Amino acid sequence: MNWIKLEHLLLKAEADRAVTAEPPLNHAQLCTQALSLAAGLQAQGVRRIAVHLEDAADLAVALLGAWRAGVSVLLPTDLQAQTRQRWSSEVDLWLTDQPDDAHLSDFNAAPLSAAALDLDQCSLSLCTSGSSGDPKRIDKTLRQLVNEVEALEQLWGADLGPACIIGSVATQHIYGLLFRVLWPLCAGRSFVRKQLAFPEDLQRASREHPAFAWVASPALLKRMGDNLDWPALSAVRRVFSSGGALPADAAQSLQQRLHQWPTEIFGSSETGGIAWRQGHDLWQPFADVKLSQDNDGALLITSPYLPAGHVEHTADAARISADGRFELLGRLDRIVKLEEKRISLPMLEKALVAHEWVVEARLGVVQENRASLGALLVLSESGLHALRNQGRRTLTQALRQHLSQHCEALALPRRWRLLRQLPLNSQGKLPQADVEALLLAPRPKAPQVLEQVEAQGEWSLQLAVPPDLAYFSGHFPRAPVLPGVVQVEWALKLGQQLMNLPEKFAGMEVLKFQQLVRPGDEVQLHLRFDPVRSKLYFAYRNETATCSSGRILLEAAHA
Repeated sequence: MNWIKLEHLLLKAEADRAVTAEPPLNHAQLCTQALSLAAGLQAQGVRRIAVHLEDAADLAVALLGAWRAGVSVLLPTDLQAQTRQRWSSEVDLWLTDQPDDAHLSDFNAAPLSAAALDLDQCSLSLCTSGSSGDPKRIDKTLRQLVNEVEALEQLWGADLGPACIIGSVATQHIYGLLFRVLWPLCAGRSFVRKQLAFPEDLQRASREHPAFAWVASPALLKRMGDNLDWPALSAVRRVFSSGGALPADAAQSLQQRLHQWPTEIFGSSETGGIAWRQGHDLWQPFADVKLSQDNDGALLITSPYLPAGHVEHTADAARISADGRFELLGRLDRIVKLEEKRISLPMLEKALVAHEWVVEARLGVVQENRASLGALLVLSESGLHALRNQGRRTLTQALRQHLSQHCEALALPRRWRLLRQLPLNSQGKLPQADVEALLLAPRPKAPQVLEQVEAQGEWSLQLAVPPDLAYFSGHFPRAPVLPGVVQVEWALKLGQQLMNLPEKFAGMEVLKFQQLVRPGDEVQLHLRFDPVRSKLYFAYRNETATCSSGRILLEAAHA
């Protein structure tokens, strides 16, 4: 590939160098747009901007244009009101896709002249959240970013060749920014503009390119199922994963289907990339990343991706082998005290995931009366089978018994929440504050609506039944089944949300309950309202048969 240094991307425009497709953008057009933006920013006296753009090519234009104009850039994680309030005093304008903000199209000045970017004056600020969820700003120079993209190309450039870069992660964060935008820009690889959040979208984009690579997250990779065209997808040059731990079974499944282990990246917004691995190997530090440890065993990092002379003190415990590779042992900042005893939450989570019933686990402290631990769990297929056929109490007691081999009795979770998946944020993380809020929240009483479609006044909804639904308690203790009265209630409430129905319930007709609905099931709910008879027709179906059906009588509006 024809490598252009990041600081030289605006020096010489190359019309035959593709940047993106759909819509197409070449390097010459990118340069013109960036230099035009630079002129507009200078003309308005702008010195600091916040940038949040969904299109990766637009983000590239914004970054290069701002840097050429000598403007510092802040990348907020989102555009929520509290985010804007937090950073509004630190920027002159917001460059986004939102109607009330500035847009790239607002800056149509005659382009500035081409010039190299200053490695130490051009700056970028990333926003992230710690385990507490409090926002944090991390400042980086262009030199740090240059060092990292050049290291990535040195390591994997030959493998990728002309691969189109397809990403499921946001470009507002360091991983997506480097792997989806800056690295391919320098290497001359085209990239897909949009973040593709679903496996089917990733597959569709992959089929459009003879060579491709994925920049993905564990959240997406572990959802890639049997419905995909794996023989076609096995042409992928490399699968990158970062933002959290990739479950071992998901990595194994990808290896079997794609004939390669995903390449996991370990790092942070503060440090950039620290290390990488494939399969069950130990973590291999990136070139020129130096590791040491403090007295507690926490990793200390020196790196060309950090400010010169800076040593980053992480909260990651590790065991470093003689050859420099290492094993991660968990987060030291997730050690809690109960009755003056120190308890490692990562150690207990690792023990839970070792049980065949558990895919993912996160623990937190429940501050009610006497402090105790609680656990958020995502169950495996065998775990769901145990829940459906033995009941919640038997399942949690078995897991407590399993954990008792790893900890004292006071560390055994007293509260359990069973989830379909962990509610990770846009960075692929679950802040500890969110874990503890979920543990304090009551068990759900409503289904999760996965999809809803309306056709000629009738609605079809795809529903997921929460594994931990409150209504399963006592119905029945060893074989939880969704009560019929709850199915009727859901149909009525969802119908009222979607259609203009009379408010008063007046009775039921022709109720039939034919198939059991159990924890973790997905069912389709069909709703049709007959305004003449004032009746709401409903039917629940699973993949093979009708589960229940009936008519709900509603009192006419004039009554």
